[in-house]
Amino acid sequence: MSSLARPTHGRMIGGVCAALARRFGTSATTMRVIFVLSCLLPGPQFLLYIALWVLLPSEGKAARTAW
Repeated sequence: MSSLARPTHGRMIGGVCAALARRFGTSATTMRVIFVLSCLLPGPQFLLYIALWVLLPSEGKAARTAW
């Protein structure tokens, strides 16, 4: 498993689904479909997506951070 950082290439909106797909070894398309299907269920999916977008470093910045 790789580190959790938003990639600079292959991302659509914020790169959150692409980062999670890379972390768990699935395709980005599969992760996006899972996210869209999860939006049919009640819960804070959009808030979680926005929070991850803000909190996850971009791939270029992740190499410079210590954690």
